[in-house]
Order: sequence, then C-alpha cells, then structure tokens
Amino acid sequence: MSKSNKPIKPKNAPRRPAAAVTADSPCPCGHAEAYRDCCAALHQGRATAPTAERLMRSRYSAFAVGETGYLLRTWHSTTRPGGLDLEPAQRWTGLDILGTTGGSAFHTEGTVEFRAHFTLHGRADSQYENSRFVREDGQWVYLDALPSV
Repeated sequence: MSKSNKPIKPKNAPRRPAAAVTADSPCPCGHAEAYRDCCAALHQGRATAPTAERLMRSRYSAFAVGETGYLLRTWHSTTRPGGLDLEPAQRWTGLDILGTTGGSAFHTEGTVEFRAHFTLHGRADSQYENSRFVREDGQWVYLDALPSV
C-alpha cells in the first residue's frame, strides 16, 4: 500500500488503543458488533462478504488479528502472493473508509478508498490505498491497488 497525505474527510474515524482482539472485543473493522458477530464470521467461513466494502473491512480486521489464511483466500488468484508474513510488532488501530465505487450485490467490480491506521515500534502511522475488488467464482476478492493520482 502506498502512503499519501491526501486531505480527505473520512466517513468514520474511530481510534482504539491496540489490544488483543477477543471474540467479545469490538470488531477492528469499525462496526459496532463484537468481533465474533462481525468479521470473525467471514474469517471462519460462516459468512461471505456481500459487498466490496464489507470485504475490505474484513481484510483490515484479518490484518489486525493475524488471519493470513483469510487474506490469501480473499486475494484474486491472478495477483495472490505465494505467502504472507505479517510484521508482529505492527498494531492496527483504526480504519477510515474514504469512498467507494460500485461493489454492491449488483456489481462485479468496485473500489474502496481507505486509510488504515497503525502503530509500529511505538510510532503512529497510516497507509492509504484505493483498492480494486472483483468477483471471482461469485465471491468478492481483492484484486490490486489503483495507482495514486
């Protein structure tokens, strides 16, 4: 993901201290539900993402809880890496959805523009990306990041 200091007002900007996520914790994706009832259902295969934004939020949560298997399963087969190593010292602290295009139940492609906040070795930072999602075998998957303009 590329970094940018693009001045965009986010739709939502919850900030939480980095802490271990439990089933009863608020979901890292920013929705009000407990992790168990929100993104864990997607991570465990009990549900699928109905929209590109929902998949983006579940992928953010997967980074936060270390669900690399889910990240790889929801990556398009033509762009999926062979493996994924996450930085153990990185703590994801908040997600801002800045905008979306397409990506509904009626679309086959969509984008989600976001800023993901994190701390690494005690320093706060963020990553900006405008991600492209498509349907593969009927399910939403992450394809790639659109180039920064």
